[in-house]
Amino acid sequence: MWTPGTWMWRAAVCCVLLETLTHTARGLNMCMSGSATSCEECLLIHPSCAWCAQEDFGRGRTLTSRCDFSQNLQKRGCAARFIEYPTSSISILQNRPLSSKGSGSTQYDVVQIMPQKISLSLRPGDQTWFGLQVRQVEDYPVDLYYLMDLSLSMKDDLDTIRNLGTKLAQEMGKLTSNFRLGFGSFVDKNMSPFSYTAPKYQENPCNGYKLFPNCVPTFGFRHILSLTDKVDRFNEEVQKQMVSRNRDAPEGGFDAILQAAVCKDEIGWRKEAYHLLVFATDDVPHLALDGRLGGLVQPHDGMCHLNDKNEYSASTKMDYPSLALLGEKLAENNIFLIFAVTKRLYVIYKNFTALIPGTTVEILDQDSKNVIQLIITAYNNIRSKVELTVWDHPEDISLSFTATCQDGKPLPGLRKCADLKIGDTVSFNVSVEARSCPPRGTDQSFTIKPVGFKDRLEVAVDYQCDCGCSRIAQTNSSICSSIGTYNCGTCQCEPGYLGARCECQEGEASSMHLSACREAEGKQICSGRGECSCNQCLCYESEFGKIYGSFCECDDFSCARHKGILCSGHGECHCGECKCHAGYIGDNCNCSTETSSCISDDGQMCSGRGNCVCGRCQCTEPGAFGDTCEKCPTCPDACGTKRECIECRLFNSGRIADNQTCQRLCKDEIITVETLKTDDPGAVLCLYKTDNDCVMKFTYSEHVSGLSILAALQEPECGGGPDALTVLLAVVGSILLVGVVLLAVWKLVITIHDRREFARFQSARSRARYEMASNPLYKQPVSTHFVETDFNMYGKSYNGGVH
Repeated sequence: MWTPGTWMWRAAVCCVLLETLTHTARGLNMCMSGSATSCEECLLIHPSCAWCAQEDFGRGRTLTSRCDFSQNLQKRGCAARFIEYPTSSISILQNRPLSSKGSGSTQYDVVQIMPQKISLSLRPGDQTWFGLQVRQVEDYPVDLYYLMDLSLSMKDDLDTIRNLGTKLAQEMGKLTSNFRLGFGSFVDKNMSPFSYTAPKYQENPCNGYKLFPNCVPTFGFRHILSLTDKVDRFNEEVQKQMVSRNRDAPEGGFDAILQAAVCKDEIGWRKEAYHLLVFATDDVPHLALDGRLGGLVQPHDGMCHLNDKNEYSASTKMDYPSLALLGEKLAENNIFLIFAVTKRLYVIYKNFTALIPGTTVEILDQDSKNVIQLIITAYNNIRSKVELTVWDHPEDISLSFTATCQDGKPLPGLRKCADLKIGDTVSFNVSVEARSCPPRGTDQSFTIKPVGFKDRLEVAVDYQCDCGCSRIAQTNSSICSSIGTYNCGTCQCEPGYLGARCECQEGEASSMHLSACREAEGKQICSGRGECSCNQCLCYESEFGKIYGSFCECDDFSCARHKGILCSGHGECHCGECKCHAGYIGDNCNCSTETSSCISDDGQMCSGRGNCVCGRCQCTEPGAFGDTCEKCPTCPDACGTKRECIECRLFNSGRIADNQTCQRLCKDEIITVETLKTDDPGAVLCLYKTDNDCVMKFTYSEHVSGLSILAALQEPECGGGPDALTVLLAVVGSILLVGVVLLAVWKLVITIHDRREFARFQSARSRARYEMASNPLYKQPVSTHFVETDFNMYGKSYNGGVH
């Protein structure tokens, strides 16, 4: 049944153990570093710290810490029965099983949360877990109180709900067999500026209003019908109601909600039922501080103020309630508030639901025609979710929730499940941690309850802040020289006495005598790492190592480290200084004096290209690398070094032609090729002249395996000397040939130029002839004129012309 809580609890225990081991592995012992002087102080350092109350524990020159991890104390000789190590625990006091149905005559026995009572014993800083289950049972009783706005704008809504009771009872009967219905109404405070206060409006605020001339006097809240299963009574009372009228747009609905919530006896809320409060309005509410507009400066006291007429009597005496007060009273009385508002107000009231737990909002039609379906929908929404709240939460206790809903997947940080069906069971795991210890004798408790449920889980809290050995403290104990109290292995001396066994008087430990515990004037007593007891230093014990010396000035753990290892593992720490083993030097003994690893194959130190530092070669020649700087493709003498290997390996000649010497020094791979590839960027081309004036070529490159690769021609390149006469004739012929070519080119350029000039001349001459033939000023050398004459011949007259 408690599997979720069990595995979470085990996980928490494992986390504490893992944290303890981690701190120990890192050498960080927070228990000893805290320098606790009493068992209670030790327990407050960390939940993994324990105290050894054994009398003879840690006697001697070293002041042994009694506060440490439990396993460390046992290793150092503390018997298990003397170790004070309290842990957090859980005790289940009442665990009645969950109910399946809510109908029947034993409604008070219906259980919807399990367990009902537990007791926690908490050690500060120690996290523990417990689980709880919640189930919404079927056929659970329902009390519904309908709170309606009866301002003038709601007149058509009042006409609609006159027969609401019968229809609502029929629909709710499908969900529960035990349903009760009540009714109340509200308008606003009957005072200026919220309502009309002139004498003519006192009896009839609608006086002079033509559309609705008759209204009842303005009122704040009026309780009309207590919760009853006689739905006909609801219809009768609603039919008697008349609307009223206020002056400003906001209504006094929050006054009415608070009174409906806190006046439990008058309203008739049952403890064993779901409490639904339906709030129907078509406008926004007045909020806290709005009452100051009418001179109301007294905050609402959250109490019931119904007079003998069941009307809110403090309407004109106190301010409107705040959202916080409203949410507190609704949750305190397990009331689900349903805002039934028009569409234009939906966003405003939706924002209110985020501030008031257990509240929903639904859209109401202008004339409330959908009010029944609205209530059914809101009821189903309420029954489809479970949300936990915490009451009377102590400030020094932190809580965190993990919800496990219907899908079975844990949801850390959530205390709510939604989309549930009636009868579904959900689980919650609650992490509890006490941050501190309250004053002695303080009883702490808190309550966890689902929103709107009467069921709750009551949690009593006890703190593990005291040690069991403190209950048997011995006053004037002989262990403490009869002048102190022996408590948990230590002596608490009377005033005027000091020492581990109260063996010294205060005068003996004066400043003059305390100087015996100082290494020099101005330094700390016992170097700050011990206590001066009876003129001698008792050094503290450290998890890191041993503290010693007449003034606790020495230790074996404060020396230099290399890669986290004290003195590099090649020396011993003595009073803060590394004493290196043979063959090592340096402040942290990380430097080896051996040079054998720096000798290269040719017998040189680092191949002559570097220095041997701390047993390793540091190459100084650019481009050199390798354990002994033996690899250096770009070094000036690389070709010369590899030439000797080519000679001895391929031609059995040269300085190291001796077979043993050649094999020892020339371990590179040598291959012979017909043609060298010189396009390899990682290869160096080498060549040298042989004794017979031939040229030997080879390439040198480093392989990924670390060996060098030498690629050499199969045979040196040899050739005869050139003929001097041939060379001379070739040079002279070349010069003549170049001269002839230049003359030919010059002649060709001149010819082309002349031809271009002649063509240009011809073109100019043709153009001149054409222009002369078409000149309008030019005249022919021969001209013709006509002359007219008249003469008479034979009596006839003739007219003629002469050219």
